[in-house]
Amino acid sequence: MQAEFKLILSQQRQAWNRTVRNLALALAVVLVCWYYVGLFDTERLGEGVPSLFSLVGEMFPPNFSQAENWVKPLLDTLAMSIAGTAVAVLLSLPLSVLAARNTSPNAMVYHVTRGILNGLRSIPELIMGIVFVAAVGFGALPGVLALGLHSVGMIAKFFAEAIEHADPAPVEAARAAGCSPLQVIFHGILPQVMPQMADTAVYRWEYNFRASTVMGMVGAGGIGFELMGSLRIMQYTDVSAILIVILAMVTLVDAFSAHLRRSFK
Repeated sequence: MQAEFKLILSQQRQAWNRTVRNLALALAVVLVCWYYVGLFDTERLGEGVPSLFSLVGEMFPPNFSQAENWVKPLLDTLAMSIAGTAVAVLLSLPLSVLAARNTSPNAMVYHVTRGILNGLRSIPELIMGIVFVAAVGFGALPGVLALGLHSVGMIAKFFAEAIEHADPAPVEAARAAGCSPLQVIFHGILPQVMPQMADTAVYRWEYNFRASTVMGMVGAGGIGFELMGSLRIMQYTDVSAILIVILAMVTLVDAFSAHLRRSFK
C-alpha cells in the first residue's frame, strides 16, 4: 500500500515538473518575442505616449455632422457580413463532410480537402479583398467574396470537427437500416451537429461584421471606406465619430447574435 502511495506521489511530482518546464519554456518564448518586437524599448515607448495622447486629443469632440451620409455604408457593411457568412456556410457544408475522417470517402480526399481549408485560412481576408477588388472592381461584391472564401477555411474546419465528434450510435443505426451514405449524413450526423454548426455560423458572422469594416479600406465599400477617407484627409473628429458608430453597431450585432445563440439551444 505504501509502495503504491509513493508511486502515485512520484507520478504526480513528475507531472508537476513537466508542467513547470513547459510553462517556463512558454514564458521564455514569450519574453523573447516581446524583446524582438520592442516591448522592452522604454525610450521608444516613452516618446510614443505623448504623440498618442496628442492624436486622441485631436479626435475630440466627435463630429457627427455627416452621420446621415454613413447610413448607406453601414447597411452595406451589414449586408456584406451577412452575405459573406451565408456564402461561407453554404460552401462549408459539403467541404466539412469531405474534411471529416468519419464521412470522407477516402484518405486522399480528406487530406486534399484539409489542405484547401488550410490554404483559405492562411490568406488574410484583406489580401483577398485586394485581389477581388482588382478582379471585379470596387463595391461590396469583392468584400463578400473575400469574407466568404476566407471564412470557409474556419467554418468548414469547425463543422468537420463537430462531425468527427458526433455520436456513432445513430450513424450505425442508420447504416443498419440500409441508408445510403448521404442518408446517413442527413439522418444520423446532421441532427446531432446542427446546434454546433449554428453557433459557429453566428460567431463567424460577428467576426465578419468587424472584418467588413476593414474591407472597406481596400475599396470594398461599407463604412470602412468612409473611415479611410477621413483618415486620408486627417479629419480626426470625423474618424472618432465613425469609430463610435462602428462600436455601436458591433454592440448591436453582438447582442443580436447572443439572442440567436440562445434560440438555437
